[in-house]
Amino acid sequence: MNRLRSALWLPLFDDLADPRVVARVAAEAEEVGWDGCFVWDQLCWRAPIRQVADPWIALAAIATATERLRLGPMVSVLPRRRPAKVARETATLDRLSNGRLTLGVGLGSDRFVGELSKTGEQLDDRRRGRMLDESLAILAAAWSGEPVHHRGEHYTVDDIAFLPRPVQRPGVPVWAAGFPGNVKPIRRAARLDGFFPANLEHPDQLAGIVGTLTELRRGDMASYDIALGMPLGADPEPYAQAGATWWLPEFEPGVRLDTVRGVLRDGPAA
Repeated sequence: MNRLRSALWLPLFDDLADPRVVARVAAEAEEVGWDGCFVWDQLCWRAPIRQVADPWIALAAIATATERLRLGPMVSVLPRRRPAKVARETATLDRLSNGRLTLGVGLGSDRFVGELSKTGEQLDDRRRGRMLDESLAILAAAWSGEPVHHRGEHYTVDDIAFLPRPVQRPGVPVWAAGFPGNVKPIRRAARLDGFFPANLEHPDQLAGIVGTLTELRRGDMASYDIALGMPLGADPEPYAQAGATWWLPEFEPGVRLDTVRGVLRDGPAA
């Protein structure tokens, strides 16, 4: 069995809305043995939170402050981002980090803070699903380094070569997020490099998901990742036995910096 890797998963609010602070936290995490540092991708949140950082700028700061940590947005709602812009951002960030970027993607939801409706984004889940799949196709083509010729339902990219390419080949690893009871995200994730299931309640749920993914991928799970957000203090071992490869302790939005530092200093085995 592969070693279960560990990553901080930081909501970039209030105390963590300063990219310099986040970079220092990531550097400290690297020093004590954490394997990754992922960040939320939100435009806004509920009161009393007022300060929110941009994930891509924060990730650039993390990349320059660390040498080993895997990093990335967890997760980025691609249907509200232009895929050509994301292609440039991901390739540049992968090169800045010397091949350490993982791109977490998902449909997003309007239920938590109304972020999609407040910015005029697409609210229909099925349409956002099609936008997500189209964006993923554009990204894969862009990371190849060859000129991209795409005219789809939602996006056009007309004869643009996205150079330089990412360090990682054939491109940046992509993890898709989704709820366990929804088959479409699992099918999407099976075509990618990892799955980030939300709201798991029991290791048996994960074992069922791993079984489905194994079948969809025809047994090719050797380099496939399954990452779980878990409450602070929860035991990740039963989930590792069920197939998890990463665990991410969950911090509440607006978590204080001293709380994050306490968790990271306890070490990834805590």
